[in-house]
Amino acid sequence: MARSIRIEIPGGFYHVMARGNRREKIYADDDDRRFFLQTLSEACGMTGWRVHAWVLMGNHYHLLIETPEPNLVEGMKWLQNTVTRRFNVRHGKWGRLFGDRYKAVIVQAEESGYYRALLDYIHLNPVRARIIQPRRGQSVMDFPWSSVAGGYALPGRKRAKWLAADAGLKAFGLADTTPGRRQFVERLDRRAVEEEVDRCGLPVVAQEVDGRLSNLQRGWYWGTQAFAEGLLKIVHTASERLKSRTYRSAPERRSHDEMQAENWVQEGLLAAGLSATDVTRLPGSDPQKVALARLVWENTTVPQAWIAERLEMGSAANVSQQLSRGKHASRPRNLPAPLRQFLQSVKK
Repeated sequence: MARSIRIEIPGGFYHVMARGNRREKIYADDDDRRFFLQTLSEACGMTGWRVHAWVLMGNHYHLLIETPEPNLVEGMKWLQNTVTRRFNVRHGKWGRLFGDRYKAVIVQAEESGYYRALLDYIHLNPVRARIIQPRRGQSVMDFPWSSVAGGYALPGRKRAKWLAADAGLKAFGLADTTPGRRQFVERLDRRAVEEEVDRCGLPVVAQEVDGRLSNLQRGWYWGTQAFAEGLLKIVHTASERLKSRTYRSAPERRSHDEMQAENWVQEGLLAAGLSATDVTRLPGSDPQKVALARLVWENTTVPQAWIAERLEMGSAANVSQQLSRGKHASRPRNLPAPLRQFLQSVKK
């Protein structure tokens, strides 16, 4: 998996997700789930985090975290290390519990539409996984390991102090009262019945929306293009203070370059008229993929493994091979004109 961006800001909101190592289960039983929530509670106490939504699935979890202080990385390091250590002690195991790296997508929470969409996306995970089947009369309340049954449906005195359910209810225009909490659950149940299972909880994106925008399932941010550009400026301003030779390997540079690479890839795919399905279908040697890979490799510090993952080119070795093959050759002329124009505009 491509390494996700780590940009920390005070008052930031993040969609955090992590899977088990080799996609194996991260909970052996309900006690493991309770231990996870207890550890999350301790992490919130140490960092000041507010959790707006959570769900514990079989081999992964989702969190929507608000960080009043820019401390996501340190907090997540402690959380995952502590969960791993406690799991191993309890079950007499050793080694990694989680996969390579947790994913953390920064969210434009001040735009309530993005915040609401993410709340529903997280809470309807059990429906998409077919653990809950609303058309057979089941409710999201029948899944105990999410912040619906474990928080939003409960009165404030029975909720964890770190769960910001009041903010989630308010975002949907609901009061933190018995009727308001009931309406919150009923609305989720209606979505679960009315929408296709695989797409349940995913926002419908109009065709006229800019294709460069991130989305809930891929990308380093969840918000508008203007939001992303603002983040790039924050990182760029910080990086301007680092002019030494070591800057090229500094975290700020890596984050900036990964964001720049992601923007170029999205703009390039849009110019080429390629959808996510097209990217999957085309071979790793496709000239359009190779052209975008070359742009990113020659102008950023992102590794070839990132390029291989993002453009679905198989492996870093294949990216290296494709770039080497065309190193001394003229640039391919069979690229779509809009893509050629985009590449030329970037190089100016």
